[in-house]
Amino acid sequence: QALALLRLAGIGENAFASLGGYPEAERNVLLFLPDWLEAEDAESQSPLRCLRAAFREEDGLTHRDILGSLMGMGIVREKVGDILVSPGSCDLIVLESVAEFLLQSWDSAGRARLHVTEITAGELHIPQARFEEVRDTVSSLRLDAVAAGLFRLSRTEAAKQIAAGNLSLNYSPCLKADCMVKEGDIISLKGRGKGKINGTGGTSRKGRLFVYGEIYK
Repeated sequence: QALALLRLAGIGENAFASLGGYPEAERNVLLFLPDWLEAEDAESQSPLRCLRAAFREEDGLTHRDILGSLMGMGIVREKVGDILVSPGSCDLIVLESVAEFLLQSWDSAGRARLHVTEITAGELHIPQARFEEVRDTVSSLRLDAVAAGLFRLSRTEAAKQIAAGNLSLNYSPCLKADCMVKEGDIISLKGRGKGKINGTGGTSRKGRLFVYGEIYK
């Protein structure tokens, strides 16, 4: 998404819209809009529908169980947005091209029975994000230094991961270890997850900068 929006930056903000069913959605569709439709009204032409698959809470279905069931039915991942699992139910955003099929035919995930209904976007159960707070001191706000502290790596290992193309800054690949990081930046590392820089400020007795962040679980 970050790369797509970067490429489209020059065509005007009312030429397209990104929709995922709710504001914090990780998976989105990109809509190219006709001249008569403003970006803020794009939801009226949205190809997305929201479904809820209810199951017994003791079945304990996970994101993997739900996705595996959908794949087993021949639903490709590109047709499905975020999968929001809660105790006893799973809400998901899908393209309208597969919504009716799922409403009529999707009745199980593994041994668990499902009851699938359509809901509105306002009824989505959005699980609260879980994260671990991280605090560290760095010699500078260079990407390799900050990533090392965020993911508990040596600075040498962080530099290797950056050079290997395994690290993204604000969802775009970054190969520059000396790129400067700022508050609000999102840093992702393959195999280690995703973190956010919440703030910087003050120095230690040794003159190192304090950095505050969080790692999403």
